[in-house]
Amino acid sequence: MVNKVAIFGQSFYPETEKYLIQLLDVLNTHSVKVIIEKDYFKLLQKENSVENLREVTTFETLDESFDLFFTIGGDGTILSAAKFVKNLNIPIIGINTGRLGFLATVHKDEIKKSIEDILNGHYKISERSLLEVKLDTDEKTLGEFSFALNDVSISRKETTSMITIETWLDDEFLNSYWSDGIIISTPTGSTGYSLSCGGPIVTPQTKSFIITPIAPHNLNARPLVIPDHLEIKLKISGRENQYLLSLDSRLASLDKDTIVRIKKADFNIKLVWLHNDSFITTLRKKLLWGQDKRN
Repeated sequence: MVNKVAIFGQSFYPETEKYLIQLLDVLNTHSVKVIIEKDYFKLLQKENSVENLREVTTFETLDESFDLFFTIGGDGTILSAAKFVKNLNIPIIGINTGRLGFLATVHKDEIKKSIEDILNGHYKISERSLLEVKLDTDEKTLGEFSFALNDVSISRKETTSMITIETWLDDEFLNSYWSDGIIISTPTGSTGYSLSCGGPIVTPQTKSFIITPIAPHNLNARPLVIPDHLEIKLKISGRENQYLLSLDSRLASLDKDTIVRIKKADFNIKLVWLHNDSFITTLRKKLLWGQDKRN
């Protein structure tokens, strides 16, 4: 039974207000306690949005008393939600008001029925692995949440020159990538940045990570799928003194020659899927597979 839920969003658009109202109406009908993320609540207040929010309380951090976590937006909102959920095992439901939406499974035109099904327990859980990042310098550089659900990428910062990325797998040397950068992706992130750089699509249940170079100069460098129990070590050098490290949408500047270690996190994120949805169904819908007129 669902008694208490959290709601989170990163932005507000007038055309999405009705979807939030529909969600709140269904939750209110089922007497579910609603707690809204503090910054999102301030944004809604600023926009004078949703009149029945006056008695709603807010949160800055979550605890195990929450049954579900709703996000309003696109896949980026779900990626940001991971830093709230962390290792609490609270299932995330994404209401897709964005565009492509590989992770957000509730379509904006089907909110009432979908939320009714979820509140009645008619859903399944998809477990997603995360990447954990550690540095050989000050760990505070990465903030309080040094994990990524989609990918970790390293790229040049203030230069047009390529950078060199020395790469080891469990301390065994793999390659020196001379490129614009490199992407280390989870199966979840295989349909994101990695895919746009030529990486493969990997199903979420696959126990693997993907190493995808960004515009490599050494033309024999190709995306590589590796087992997810390996630790990846990276060392970056180049003409500039700093480069960019991103964990999903969070950015940090690192000095060159910093050692970056990436491994599988010891906890997973739970995404809610409706019974009539699957990763394969989503691929067909979003990538228009099977809709070639020649078929």
